[in-house]
Amino acid sequence: MAEALRVALVGYGLAGRVFHAPLIAATPRLWLHTVVSSDADKVHADYPDVRVIATPQAAFDDPDIDLVVIASPNATHAPLAIAALRAGRHVVVDKPFAIDLDEASAVAEVARASTGLLTVFHNRRWDADFLALRALLADDEIGDIAEVHSHFDRFRPVVPDRWRERSGPGAGLWLDLGPHLVDQALQLFGLPEAVQADIAIQRAGAEVDDWFHVVLRYPRLRVVLHAGAMVPGAGLRFSVHGTRGSWFKHGLDPQEAALRDGAVPGGDDWGVDPAPGRLLRVQGDGTIVEGPSPAPAGDYRAFYAGVRDAIRSSIAPPVTLAEALDVMRVLQAAIDSAASGRIAIL
Repeated sequence: MAEALRVALVGYGLAGRVFHAPLIAATPRLWLHTVVSSDADKVHADYPDVRVIATPQAAFDDPDIDLVVIASPNATHAPLAIAALRAGRHVVVDKPFAIDLDEASAVAEVARASTGLLTVFHNRRWDADFLALRALLADDEIGDIAEVHSHFDRFRPVVPDRWRERSGPGAGLWLDLGPHLVDQALQLFGLPEAVQADIAIQRAGAEVDDWFHVVLRYPRLRVVLHAGAMVPGAGLRFSVHGTRGSWFKHGLDPQEAALRDGAVPGGDDWGVDPAPGRLLRVQGDGTIVEGPSPAPAGDYRAFYAGVRDAIRSSIAPPVTLAEALDVMRVLQAAIDSAASGRIAIL
C-alpha cells in the first residue's frame, strides 16, 4: 500500500476544525500531519498527535509536507495558495477560491507554472440531495428542465461576532454560500449566458450582505440561487420543474450537522438524508402521480479521496482549475450585476 500523503491544514476555525480536519483524518492514505494555528491546545484537544505550528510558510517550506489545505479567512486564500504553490506543494483551497476573479486568475497563473496540483473544496457536489437531483436529470425523470430554485436559507436574526460578518474583503453571505450554489448549478447546466443579481443587507446591525437572489439565465432555463438569514424552519432546498414533472426537496444534507456535532465521517448511515425529495410526474392524461425519488448517501470524503488519487496517479482532481475559475466568473458577475443594477453578460 502506498505511503499516506502528509497534509498540513492552515487554519483551525470553523472550516478547518469542522470540515477539513475530520474529513482528512477519515480518508484512507491521508495523514493529518500538521496544523497551522495560534491555539495549539484547541488542536491537541481533538488531535493529540498532530504537530501544531504558528506560521503557514513554515508548513509550505517543510519537505515532509505533500499537501497543503488552506482553511483560513477568505481574504488570505489567494496569497497563501500562491505561496504554497511556489514552495512546490499540492494545494486545496477552501471556497471561495479567492475574493474576486482577478485574484483567482492570478492564483491560476501560478498554478499552471507550478509542479503542484491546485483544487478548490466544493464539497457540496457530494450532498445527498444534489446527488439525487443529478441522478434524476441523468435518467431524464423530469424532462426538459425549465426552472430550478436552489435555496440555502438559515435563521440567524442576531448578527454573530465573527470575521465573515464584519466589513472587509471576502466577507458576506454571497461569498460564503454562493460558491456552493453556483458550483452545483454549473455542474448540472454549465455556464449561463448572463447573471442577474440582487444582493442585500437585511438584519439590523449587519455590516455585510446577508441575503441574495441571483438568477442564472440560459436560453430557456432559469436557475434561481437564493439565501437569507431570516428564514426559520427547514425550508426549501430545491424545486425543479420540467416538461415531465417536478422534484421538491426540503431540509439540508445531514453531513454538516453531523460534523458540527463531532461525528466521525463514515459508517453505514453516514450521509443518508432523513428527508428525501418528492418526485411528481405528469401522466399523459394530465394527472399527477408521486413516484420514487432517488436517495443516495452523500459523502464529503469523496473529495479528499479524489485529491489523493489525483496526486498519486496524475489524474484530474475532483474540482479542476477550469471549473473553479468558472465558479469565480459567476460569483464576480453577480457582484457586478448587483452593483450596477444591470444584467451581467458572461
